[in-house]
Amino acid sequence: MTAKGERIAKVIARAGVCSRREAERLIADGRVRLDGAVLSSPAVTVTAESNIMIDGKALPAPEAARLWRYHKPRGTVTSARDPGGRPTVFDNLPAGLPRVVSIGRLDIASEGLLLLTNDGTLKRKLELPATGWTRRYRVRVHGKADPAALAKLSQGVRVAGIQYGPIQASLERQTGANAWIKIALKEGKNREVRRVMEHLGLDVNRLIRVAFGSFQLSELKPGAVEEIPGKVVREQLGEGQGATKKAGAAWAKPRPKKPVKSRQREAPASGRPGKKDANRRRPA
Repeated sequence: MTAKGERIAKVIARAGVCSRREAERLIADGRVRLDGAVLSSPAVTVTAESNIMIDGKALPAPEAARLWRYHKPRGTVTSARDPGGRPTVFDNLPAGLPRVVSIGRLDIASEGLLLLTNDGTLKRKLELPATGWTRRYRVRVHGKADPAALAKLSQGVRVAGIQYGPIQASLERQTGANAWIKIALKEGKNREVRRVMEHLGLDVNRLIRVAFGSFQLSELKPGAVEEIPGKVVREQLGEGQGATKKAGAAWAKPRPKKPVKSRQREAPASGRPGKKDANRRRPA
């Protein structure tokens, strides 16, 4: 927490109680007290000296910031709750994880690397296009891929009134009516890969994210989770530049690297990722 203080919903979220939006609902319901008085509005700044109570219990100390790699299986939604009752990423995480949020999203039909964190500030830092982290995908499409058309995407492309930034795309191989394409981009707008491929007359039938910046899917199995040691994250973000430096929270000590599998089973989504765990590589 900074010397000038921070909004109370942000502080509650960083303590791992709930999301900012849920914290605002707690305040609206009169369940939060600040220095003995019931709050009616989240537009309040608090400091380390503030006494915050939720349902009569003191707010826990901020959790150490942590980051995980997760292999999202197809058929799961990247949201905490789904009105349609579809299974979500968070329904199938192993027991024992703290409350986490996803960094970016993958749609229900997509699979591959999804980063999870317990720190909202770190989430926003890594999601910003200004951070410059490249998302890499292997995409299987139905149709005849034109290498020249793929190369032209490096200049950016406008589809249905939406301008997409430069996309690095190359044909990996064409086998009959299907082709595998390698794609790298920085923005990651909603359904960007699928829409751009459709614009080229190609129908995406499999989409695997194999890397997010320097963090790679590697050989992580579908539904498995592996924590990234704090030291590795600090190296990739730049020493002293991590989101938690501002927050005043410490990085968690490295956990064992052995992957933890979730309850959900899914056929392996082989994207032929590299055999070596490249978490220590420089950001893409």
